[in-house]
Amino acid sequence: MKQFIEKATIDWYLFVPAFLISLAGLVTMDSFAGENYFFFRQSIWILVSVIIFIVAAQADWRFLRRTRILVFLFLITTALLAALLLFGEATRGVQGWFRLGPLTFQPTDLAKLVLIMILAKYFSRRHIEIRNIRHILISGGYAFILFILVFLQPDFGSATVIFGIWLGMVLVSGISKKHLAYVAIIGLSASAMLWMFVFVPYQKARIINFIHPMADIRGTGYNAYQSTVAVGSGQILGKGVGQGSQSKLSYLPEYETDFIFAAFAEEWGFVGATILLFLSTVLLLRIINNASVSATNFETLFGLGAAILFILHIGIHAGMNMGVMPVTGLVFPFMSYGGSHLVTEWFLLGILSSFKRHSQGPRHLAV
Repeated sequence: MKQFIEKATIDWYLFVPAFLISLAGLVTMDSFAGENYFFFRQSIWILVSVIIFIVAAQADWRFLRRTRILVFLFLITTALLAALLLFGEATRGVQGWFRLGPLTFQPTDLAKLVLIMILAKYFSRRHIEIRNIRHILISGGYAFILFILVFLQPDFGSATVIFGIWLGMVLVSGISKKHLAYVAIIGLSASAMLWMFVFVPYQKARIINFIHPMADIRGTGYNAYQSTVAVGSGQILGKGVGQGSQSKLSYLPEYETDFIFAAFAEEWGFVGATILLFLSTVLLLRIINNASVSATNFETLFGLGAAILFILHIGIHAGMNMGVMPVTGLVFPFMSYGGSHLVTEWFLLGILSSFKRHSQGPRHLAV
């Protein structure tokens, strides 16, 4: 163990901002009044996740370039998502968790990571031929399988992120504007067909509430309304740590997860929210910079896919907390309560740190 610690090498520009964001989440969860369930459990999850990050950063993950391994991971992930529809535990209307004794596991987080790996591998060898629409359709097939299994839970937020990862990685790989227009037409046509012939009334109601959450502030739009109140009441410097009335007095439900940005902004104000977004920007810029100097196209695309994942989560989460985007239930990376997403995010950073350490020699295609 002592030798491992001495030889351990991590990317501090990835670790420090992510760790500070995690600490910001912990402070927001703590009521500073007696025992706090979420604070205690999240502290353990952060400790576990950091250990996973350090261990992952020491391993050599270049074997992930192998097609057989990625296909195996994709099949396992698909099987887990399919099993959720039969055996998963429903929480807040979404059947997205497996219960393992006192713990719960959300395979959707794993699905996002595996999709990034699959697309990075696919486009790393076909970046020159990306303008061929065949590659757009095949890559879209991988994403669609995961998208539909997550959508049926129904987890609209995560389904949106899966689509966003695919679209983002296609864009950075060099899709033509003509093919992008084809994708948009196909997507709109498929949505119309699903709406008219597939969705039952309660599913349509969920989608309407998803798009217009503020239309009924006493019902489905209550959380979104209280979130905007919390963000606005923080003003410039905030109400102070532990003094957020919207969150601590339970006007804002789920403030430890879906609305943690609003709870943080209420206590720390505009200045605190700006610092939080600055730390997120530092993390994203480091990921993108590492991707730009990676040794292979696979590592470059994997890094850009990771950046797209975090950008989507941060942008959508902050947007819905400020009332400018639909409520999706997406977490703020490294900050919101929850073990599945936290472990996945820190594990992803560990892989990125490992890729940075092994990026040596001239740039070449992944094999």
